[in-house]
Amino acid sequence: MFWIKLGSLLMALAVALGAFGAHGLRSQLTPEAMMTFKTAVLYQFIHALGILLIGILNLQMKTPLLDYSGWCFFAGIILFSGSLYVLAVNPIKLIGIVTPLGGLLFISGWIILCFIRS
Repeated sequence: MFWIKLGSLLMALAVALGAFGAHGLRSQLTPEAMMTFKTAVLYQFIHALGILLIGILNLQMKTPLLDYSGWCFFAGIILFSGSLYVLAVNPIKLIGIVTPLGGLLFISGWIILCFIRS
């Protein structure tokens, strides 16, 4: 149930951040910064759904690979989406260094899921 709860919370946060970006930040961000913010929200949504999937699979089978994949997705959301949120509202270029690491964690999480056997 941990992954289902975490995925649900991350989905709720993505909805809230998406609404905040669309309504609260639209007039304050450049079009480029708004696209960066939207990309962060999109990837958070996709990978929060992945975490929900892991939670559902975890109800059916027990394998450490599910947990590894879930942690990759969670860390990827923090690093990838988190760094893009920061870059959109405060362009600190140095934070952009961690964005690709988050992307690698997303890729790793999906590849790990590929190796799960029922």
